[in-house]
Amino acid sequence: MYLHLGQDTVVMTERIVGVFDLDNTTVSKHTRFFLEKAQKEGRVVDVTHELPKSFIVCESAGEVTVYLSQMSPATLLRRARENAV
Repeated sequence: MYLHLGQDTVVMTERIVGVFDLDNTTVSKHTRFFLEKAQKEGRVVDVTHELPKSFIVCESAGEVTVYLSQMSPATLLRRARENAV
């Protein structure tokens, strides 16, 4: 199955490690460090032209990619559940 993250970006659901609320999780210094490191390594893909609400961590063949999306985690979860049916 695939999950539409915004704009023209879709990812395979089995590659998703987690979907996180950007406002709530960036309070932690560990999350900020993770996102900063991913940004420096060129592993962040911004799929929005707006203020991002969530970030999605995906893993494929040992490589981690972080997607920034304008959609809330609740919307992404609802889409994933609808696609699973």
